[in-house]
Amino acid sequence: MVGLRIGRHSALAAAGSGRLFATHVLVLSRQKSEWRSLLAVAICGWIIDSALIQFGVLHMANTAWLPLWLALLWLAFATTVGYSLQWTATPWWLGSVLGAIAGPLSYWAGARLAGVELPLGHGPSVALLGLVWALAMPLLHWVWRSSRRA
Repeated sequence: MVGLRIGRHSALAAAGSGRLFATHVLVLSRQKSEWRSLLAVAICGWIIDSALIQFGVLHMANTAWLPLWLALLWLAFATTVGYSLQWTATPWWLGSVLGAIAGPLSYWAGARLAGVELPLGHGPSVALLGLVWALAMPLLHWVWRSSRRA
């Protein structure tokens, strides 16, 4: 379920993510496989972040569910997996290294800007998020490639 209450920074994130996704769709998404890939990656992200919320790794102010701005952010992120982040697909460990470093940083920034809390504390949260993202990036590349072939 997606939370609908959004604050000022969350509204900016939602608007920016929505615009980025819309631009990508208008410019590049002429094939069904592109739509499948975008949705498949976004759905994986929604599952990952929903699990992090439900297991208490992340706490969102105002909602116990995935906030709308974060759901839209995953759609925007999905547009990068097969394009600007393609260089991290092969070898797989490049995606893992990038995910282990950049993934926790993005959540830390979210904690500062959008009312995301890290209830486990910064150290344990960063370590756990690094592990999650080290596994997620190769998975997201695999999902992207697999959905293009379907």
